[in-house]
Amino acid sequence: MTALDIEATDGSVLTRDGLRQFREDGFTVVRGLFGHDEIDRLREEFAALHAAGRVPGHFEPRAGDDPLAAYPRVMHPHEINEVARGVLLDARLRGVLEALLAEEVLAAQSMFYFKPPGARGQALHQDNFYLRVEPGTCVAAWVACDVIDRDNGGLEVVPGTHLMDLFCPEEADAAVSFAREYVAPPEGLATVPVDMAPGDVLFFNGSLVHGSQPNRTADRFRRSFIGHYVGRSAERIGHYYRTLSMNGERVALAESEGAGPCGTEFAPHGPH
Repeated sequence: MTALDIEATDGSVLTRDGLRQFREDGFTVVRGLFGHDEIDRLREEFAALHAAGRVPGHFEPRAGDDPLAAYPRVMHPHEINEVARGVLLDARLRGVLEALLAEEVLAAQSMFYFKPPGARGQALHQDNFYLRVEPGTCVAAWVACDVIDRDNGGLEVVPGTHLMDLFCPEEADAAVSFAREYVAPPEGLATVPVDMAPGDVLFFNGSLVHGSQPNRTADRFRRSFIGHYVGRSAERIGHYYRTLSMNGERVALAESEGAGPCGTEFAPHGPH
């Protein structure tokens, strides 16, 4: 299957076709939203963080043969790094997100993935299984920090699943996925790969089924910065998430109650 041909934008404005695609398919890409110099700076910041070592609660590398042991994802980097905070709260992201959601947005989470050569991917899943936003759902802004394709473990999406309820996941294959949840594509639907260049941003609905394969290259990282956002009308969210206005002010939401739609608890470290 060839990569999805997504119409480019001017890098600053969500097109009508982009908005239509988001509504119909659950995702859209804004090409070149961030400049190469901005992406270089972001990569440099996380290279320095990795070189500095462990930051409890945010970045905890360990010894081991698994490439993800040395290069785990960074959780909530906006709380420890000003460059990451600037990306999470970037006005260009805000403009697109508010066009997609048709309301003010709040930032709920940031993450950075190194995904080094040989790293496992993440089985197909839905983000709102983790964030548990009520009412409504979350939206992700997935910023490519490298050339991203199927070889180094780019994202795959299942168009149309954003219109469906959350699925109760099966157990994933631990040989290819670092996370334990797996959602099989519904009958008649299939995954579509999304190839990206540095600075491109993939926006997708929190109910969209998506995931990634392992990084099968010998020398290419698949670095990405991810922000999760909710509409201002959201009332509740999972206990791990600390929502902010796009001006950086804390806006606390009530905690979602119970054990989630599938009646089971899950690891509190979020998607991707």
